[in-house]
Amino acid sequence: MSTTTRLATLAVAGLTLALAACSGGDPLATPTEADGAGTAGPGSASTIVIGSQDYYSNEIIAEVYAQALEGAGYTVDRQFRIGQREAYLPEIEDGAIDLFPEYSGPVLQYWVPDTPARLADDVYAALADATPEGLRVLDQSPATDQDSYMVTRAFADQWGLSTIDDLAKVSTPLTLGANSEGESRPNGPAGLKKTYGIDVGFTPIEDGGGPLTVKALLDGDIQLAIIYTADPSVGKNDLVALQDTRGLFLASHVVPLASDDVDDAAAAVINEISAAMTPDELVALNARSVDEQLPAATIATDWLTEQDLA
Repeated sequence: MSTTTRLATLAVAGLTLALAACSGGDPLATPTEADGAGTAGPGSASTIVIGSQDYYSNEIIAEVYAQALEGAGYTVDRQFRIGQREAYLPEIEDGAIDLFPEYSGPVLQYWVPDTPARLADDVYAALADATPEGLRVLDQSPATDQDSYMVTRAFADQWGLSTIDDLAKVSTPLTLGANSEGESRPNGPAGLKKTYGIDVGFTPIEDGGGPLTVKALLDGDIQLAIIYTADPSVGKNDLVALQDTRGLFLASHVVPLASDDVDDAAAAVINEISAAMTPDELVALNARSVDEQLPAATIATDWLTEQDLA
């Protein structure tokens, strides 16, 4: 090969490399595809990876986040049903997941096992302080998913009950129903007596606040039951969760855990969702999954449309 030919070949190769570097990607891509326009939202440099627990309620919330962000122009990668906290939190801490619907009390206890915080605002403040570098908590939602004392609507109306403190008004014997291990747990009869000064009996019902527990409550065999606040049976049977004013139960509000890669515009979208998701809304979302057997995507789409957030 002559010197002239060799120089020409090198020049062409150099130009090709320069063009490839400028395009930053597929040389056959259109200018819009090459520079990434249209693939992410305002200020976002990459796809937002959203995770969820292996739990239908958590997946629904994660899907709500995903659809809302896609509607705002972001690209989303769904990494749902990962597992429990021990499995997914290391991924979040390592930066593999950008956004995750968490629960304030349990995730705080993961990072600070001996935290004294119990009430919602205290737990949220402690969680904000405990969150590792590179992560932050967005606005916590009014929606909760936690153990609580439940009573029937009729019993609440009869005695004027809205808080656990109000149980002091009841002049007839009270019986608490829960799994047998609940008798010795901090939120069992001894804990209720210590925290609120209220005496109750105990009946073991081995279904974790499920149908047998609800039936015993409706039949009047027990007057109090420990049931999750977001359980679909709450709305279906018009049960009343008594407000825990003294922190007998660890507060567990839905709170988005976000990496620093989630920009302010995306965070604003998620904060709007958190504000709109009330305890009753979360119960209704879960009921659609359990009773209607609908996929999370359908439930999320319908809810966002109803809330005018689509």
